[in-house]
Amino acid sequence: MASGTQGGTITIVRGRLLWFHHEPLGADDEASFILIEDGGLVCRNGRIAWVGDWSDLPADHRGADYADHRPHLIVPGFIDPHIHFPQGQVVASYAGSLLEWLNTYTFIEEQRYGDPRFAATMAKRFCDMLLAHGTTTCVAFGSVHKGSATALLAEAATRNMRLVTGKVMMDRNAPEALTDTAQSGYDDTKALIADWHGEARLEVAISPRFALTSTDAQMEAAGALAREHPECLIQTHLSENHGEIEAVEALFPDAADYTDVYERFGLLTDKSLMGHCIHLSAREIGRMAETGAVAVFCPTSNLFLGSGLFDLDRIKGGGVRHAIATDIGGGTSWSLLKTLDEGYKVLNLQGHRYHPMRAFWQATLGNAEAIGMADRIGTLDAGTEADFIVLDARATEAMALRMETVEVLAEELFVLQTLGDDRAVTAAYVAGRITHATA
Repeated sequence: MASGTQGGTITIVRGRLLWFHHEPLGADDEASFILIEDGGLVCRNGRIAWVGDWSDLPADHRGADYADHRPHLIVPGFIDPHIHFPQGQVVASYAGSLLEWLNTYTFIEEQRYGDPRFAATMAKRFCDMLLAHGTTTCVAFGSVHKGSATALLAEAATRNMRLVTGKVMMDRNAPEALTDTAQSGYDDTKALIADWHGEARLEVAISPRFALTSTDAQMEAAGALAREHPECLIQTHLSENHGEIEAVEALFPDAADYTDVYERFGLLTDKSLMGHCIHLSAREIGRMAETGAVAVFCPTSNLFLGSGLFDLDRIKGGGVRHAIATDIGGGTSWSLLKTLDEGYKVLNLQGHRYHPMRAFWQATLGNAEAIGMADRIGTLDAGTEADFIVLDARATEAMALRMETVEVLAEELFVLQTLGDDRAVTAAYVAGRITHATA
């Protein structure tokens, strides 16, 4: 499958190839995607060097070893733009609401990540879980400890994964052991950017946890980082829960609304990934559209914590960029397949449709566009980074039974979306190298 000839390490795979060129405009928008029923990928030095029909495989690669994944689908690796590294062991923690869940479980668990050895061990397990579920890129929150972000960046570097993370900035309304200061949060993030941003396939995100846990001074420090490092993504939370919104309004009485808190500190830009965005006013939607900020839909988390229903049609209609994410550990599944499934249900409850072609665009190219990396990941185009996964729509007996009546691609994708999980991910490739495979 791999060799050191012809100018570098080469991996060749064969299977049914599917990727998108733009968001499907409808169920019959065949121009939005490419499907090659018997296709091949040639990966060289971490990038896709050639893609096309297997019968057209370049002559200098014929006869070489290859991985044959037929009849499974090969799609770009999933991209998770909102996930919490320190929360893998608080998934499925019983709570009635966001703030109860944070105070009862999450803030306690995250204190453990001050231990560098523990953080390093959990970073390995975190990356293993991502790849087992078909996620090859993520944007992750660390804990308040600089070392948590360092551990995750170091682990991703050993796997050559494309990954973005940052230490959360949090100087109030949290346990003392889990708070920094405006200055130390600035200094630690500045150091992470200097040490890691742009190294290998890694980036550092400016990460004020949310307005509820940052003073004005810390928000100003985060805004300063955003101005000094316009190349960095900004990740935070916005308008998830009514109690949270009321608390933020009390802390920032001069702000027009929750969104305005971020904007007045320079944290609402086209680099901003705003988790949840469930209860936005018309004014807030307008400002997000004008600034280019991204609303990140986290359906399993929103349902689990009873936060509300994300209105994708309203967000799209307002011209706001958008993404979809697991939000582990408020989210209840590491799988973007299950996340798409719950997203379908959230939208269906509101009388909206979530076509499977659009869902798979969102989890791949759509999310790549949201984090500003569509030129590198999210497709199978030649020249892009060779991150892709292999999906088996017959992975379980229930899926195989349903697939006996499936006739078209959209139906197959909907089976994967509705019944699939990590069992459907038979292989994951990162930079052209297989990093996960089922037995």
